Amino acid sequence: MFYQSEVEHTLILPPRLLGLKLEEAIKEELEGLFVDKVIPKLGLCISVYDIRSIHGGFILPRDGASTYTVKFRLIMFRPFVGEVIAARLKESTENGLRLSLGFFDDIYVPAALLPSLSEFKPDPKMQNQKRWFCYSDEDLVVDDENEIRFRVHTVSYPPMPLNQDKASKPFAPMLITGMLDADGLGPVPWWE
Repeated sequence: MFYQSEVEHTLILPPRLLGLKLEEAIKEELEGLFVDKVIPKLGLCISVYDIRSIHGGFILPRDGASTYTVKFRLIMFRPFVGEVIAARLKESTENGLRLSLGFFDDIYVPAALLPSLSEFKPDPKMQNQKRWFCYSDEDLVVDDENEIRFRVHTVSYPPMPLNQDKASKPFAPMLITGMLDADGLGPVPWWE
């Protein structure tokens, strides 16, 4: 789920950071550039782990900032296909579920990947609200009270759209598709 990735980047260090030690200033700038950003094929950057090397320090003509080539390691969130993760329910619609890890909310479980005997219907305990019910010997409800275990089905990095309608949902640079259609998956109390 979490990986270390080594990256090399040419960094322009702004003059406002010249009062700090070089490594501190570079780390601060790297954190601003990479933390909480998705790097395609690497995942979501959680933190700058360490700086391996710093080269350069050149000031280009007509520029007040110094330029460095920096090798550093990042801690990345990138689940692998087949991994089982526990999350919380963020949203439930007739299309499926949207789950959240707290720091990452773009996890979707489409209706086709829910348990085979599932139905989206009104909840008798909650007025004017619909939920997913899965059937076995009894009705099992998918609600926001318990952790939900899901298996990672796919991880994708969609291309950034050039134009986006104001009414459409925000662009997500990394999408995780999960599944609940296996033993041990779903709300944790189902299996206790």
